[in-house]
Formats: sequence, structure tokens, C-alpha cells
Amino acid sequence: MIQVKYIRIHQNAKVPQKTHDDDAGFDLFAVEEFVLHPQEYTCIPTGLSIELPSGTEAQIRPRSGLAAKHGVTVLNTPGTIDAGYRGEIKVIMINHGKEDFPIHPGMRIAQMVIKPLYDTSFEEAFTLEESARGEHGFGSSGE
Repeated sequence: MIQVKYIRIHQNAKVPQKTHDDDAGFDLFAVEEFVLHPQEYTCIPTGLSIELPSGTEAQIRPRSGLAAKHGVTVLNTPGTIDAGYRGEIKVIMINHGKEDFPIHPGMRIAQMVIKPLYDTSFEEAFTLEESARGEHGFGSSGE
């Protein structure tokens, strides 16, 4: 288990939490009122800043219920929070729906998944090993 320190920078901030023990994501909550109009996007503050352990990142992902029922999602999904970032977590949300979407303090707006990172280096090569997929890209598996 890893420990993530947090600071509440807004009085309405709620600690990220899982609905079920086996959930991958921790729910993130809005701290202010917003109305997200159709085709509009904005940054929704969570009122929290975090200190991730070195070698990890936090991914900000949409909540499937908001997307399926209202057409509201995270615009830059997944958003990335690097371990060195200490500012407020904000979620860039967009309304692809046809109606205004109200956001209230305490509303679950996204989920955050903490992931390990691999220490990586790049090595220039003149050939790459063959694979079954090869160079087939977008749509190559059927749709």
C-alpha cells in the first residue's frame, strides 16, 4: 500500500474515496457550483492538492455514469498528475450533451487512479522485431 498526503485548500474539499473496496478509482468531488452548458468545457476545482510518491502518477478519468446518462466527461482523458505537482487538482470537464449540466459541491465528477511508472530509456535501432500486427493502425482490428 502506498501513502498519498493531501492538503485541503478549500473548506468544502472531500478526501478522494472508493465506493467499493475493489474499485480501481478514487472518486473526486467538486467544491463549487457550476453549470456546464452544451458543448462547453471548464476546469472544475476539487479543493485538494496531493503529494504522490516518487515513481507514481495519478490518472484522472471520467465517471462512466456521467458520460452514459448526460454526455459529460473528462476532456483530456486520462489527465495526468505528475508526482512533482503540488497545485490544486482540477478536472477539465466537457458537456457533450444537449442540456445544461449542473455541478454542485460534493458531487462526484471524476475518478483518480494511482499508477506506478517504469524507469525508461530509449535505444535507437535500425530494425524492430516483427509482430503479428505489424504496421496496421487505426481500424485494423475491425472498427
